[in-house]
Amino acid sequence: MQPTSNPATAFRHHDHSNCSVDVLDRAEALSRKAGIRMTPVRRRTLEILLEEHRALGAYEVLERLAKDGFGAQPPVAYRALEFLVENGFAHRIRRLNAFTACMQPGEAHAPAFFICDSCGAVAEAPEDEVRGALEDAASRLGFRIDRVNVEVLGTCPACAAASA
Repeated sequence: MQPTSNPATAFRHHDHSNCSVDVLDRAEALSRKAGIRMTPVRRRTLEILLEEHRALGAYEVLERLAKDGFGAQPPVAYRALEFLVENGFAHRIRRLNAFTACMQPGEAHAPAFFICDSCGAVAEAPEDEVRGALEDAASRLGFRIDRVNVEVLGTCPACAAASA
């Protein structure tokens, strides 16, 4: 299942509904294939994360879930987010203690995240470019990479243009 959304889309003007629908459809298909349940609360949590290309804290997600009638207890959001992360449908952004939808579900990857300090937009860097550079550096040191978590802070093109 090839991704159709461009990871850098977060920083470009685009029809966001297309990338959201694409990712949600792929997540549901992968869930069915793996025999795991995409319950209504899990689906709604992913929809919330897909509404914008930015990271949301668990309590922001919980607030939205509560408004939609899914309950207001923290385990509701934490369990749904944990399911999404464990199954590759979302990522945890450690620096922000927040979560963002994976724009490439079903693809084996360890993305690097570009996070705009100004507007909070988050984009996944292309896996092959980042992982390749890290593997080359690790090889020169004789180091074997088991897991990658790269979070890059800076300014997105829109915010850079607005401040120019």
